[in-house]
Amino acid sequence: MKRAALWLFLPIIASAQDTLDRGVEIFNRSCATGYCHQVKGGAGGAAPRLAARGFDADYISRVIRMGIEGTPMPAFGTSLSRADLMAVVGYVNSLNGISAPVNSPANPGSQRRKLAPQAQLGRELFIDQVRGLGRCSTCHQADGVGLQIASPIEKVPESVAMLRQLDTPGVSTATAEGAAGDAFPVLLLSQGSRQTKVYDLSVPPPVLRIFPATAISIAKGGAWRHASVLTAYSDADLEAVLVFLREVVHR
Repeated sequence: MKRAALWLFLPIIASAQDTLDRGVEIFNRSCATGYCHQVKGGAGGAAPRLAARGFDADYISRVIRMGIEGTPMPAFGTSLSRADLMAVVGYVNSLNGISAPVNSPANPGSQRRKLAPQAQLGRELFIDQVRGLGRCSTCHQADGVGLQIASPIEKVPESVAMLRQLDTPGVSTATAEGAAGDAFPVLLLSQGSRQTKVYDLSVPPPVLRIFPATAISIAKGGAWRHASVLTAYSDADLEAVLVFLREVVHR
C-alpha cells in the first residue's frame, strides 16, 4: 500500500518540478537580461533584487501580470500563456520562500495578517500603482510588499509633518568621473577597492549603478529630501500610511 501511494505521489512531485524548471527557463530568457534582473533573482542594471525580499504571493502575481507603470517592468499577463505565467510566478515565489499557494494549510505563514480598516487603506496606498513611481513601495518594504532599496523602516514618524520632513542621513552625493559638475544623489550600497555600487536617486525608480572605484567619488549628505517623493500623497493619504506602518513594523 505504501509503495502504491508513493507511485501516485511521484507524478505530482514531477509536475511541480517541471513547472518550476519551466519558470526558471522563461525567467532567464525574459527577465534575466542583465539590464533588468540577473539569474536567480539578482539585481541587474535597472532592476532590483527579487530573491529573499519577503514579497508575498499576491504582490508577486500582481506585478508579473500587470507590470509597474512608469518603469521598465512590463505586464506579462498578456504576453505569456497562463501556464507560462504561473510557472514564472511560481519561480519568483520560490525565490522568496513561498512553496505553497497563499493561505493554504501547507503554507500558513503566507496568510496575510488582518488589518484594521484604516491600516488596510494605508497598505493599499503604500503600494498604489495609480501613483506611478511616487508610491512608498518604490523604495520601502513593509508587511511583505515593496522594494527594500532604502534602509528597513525601524521607527515610524509620529505625524505626517514629520514624515514629509524626514531626515535622510543615508543619502550621499556622488560625482562620476568625466562628468564635470554632474553630481547626483545616491544610496551607497558598497565601496570597495575595485568597484562602487550605488542606487541613483536622481531618476525614478532608483537605478542600481556600478562604477569602477576610481571613477566615482562619494560625499556624505546632499540636497535630496524625502518630501520630494511624497507629492503624490495628500496628508490624509499619508496619515493612513502611518497607521499601516504602526500596525506592521516590528510585529
